[in-house]
Amino acid sequence: MQLSAPALIMSVRPHGEHGAVVRALCAEAGLLPGYVRGARSRALRPVLLPANLVQAEWRARTGEQLPALTVELIESRAALHGEPLPAAALEWLTALTAAALPEGQPYPALHALLSAVLSAIAAAPAARDWAAAIVRYELALLAELGFGLDLGACVATGVTEDLCWVSPKSGAAVSAAAGAGYADRLLPLPAFIRDGGGASLEAVLAGLRLSGHFLARDVLTGRAATVIAARERLVERLVAAA
Repeated sequence: MQLSAPALIMSVRPHGEHGAVVRALCAEAGLLPGYVRGARSRALRPVLLPANLVQAEWRARTGEQLPALTVELIESRAALHGEPLPAAALEWLTALTAAALPEGQPYPALHALLSAVLSAIAAAPAARDWAAAIVRYELALLAELGFGLDLGACVATGVTEDLCWVSPKSGAAVSAAAGAGYADRLLPLPAFIRDGGGASLEAVLAGLRLSGHFLARDVLTGRAATVIAARERLVERLVAAA
């Protein structure tokens, strides 16, 4: 195996005395692990930060061997790790991606969307400029993994207007009329998810509740559930920033 490509750092796990197993996401090959020698050195620590963009090169003699990985920094997002709200967003987005995606499978649309969200956070650390994009990324990830929501029409009546709920069981939209009297059993469907456009913080939090339900049920199970704590920290900081 030999591959050289721009990649986003998703996770870094110490391995051995000086190295680390790094998982990075690239457009053409998806999420790939590699062993970085000297990862905990003064030179490499600031390079191997989650969300940094690097030029990565994987090399392995056999397909079963963990590749050796070397990296060269292209774009640093280190400064964002010092700001509480952006840092929480980067932590969650990278942890989610590393936990949810299978290795070695390309997801070019997700890669492009994640790159755009990370760039938006870097350009404007205030949450109003990118918080809704996190919800859209979560929903896109669910769809890519086969757990997409059906928001085109009401599951009960087939109408396509006034959709304001989602069934927590089926993931299908429910109209206001069909959901009357069942609000406590349904998940709110914010307008920005249905129609696009901007969103208030209240709408973003409703969107996070919606996507979070299906992420926890369908994707972040077993050992992967440990990353949900990062999402909870992000939600707490979004509420605090309101």
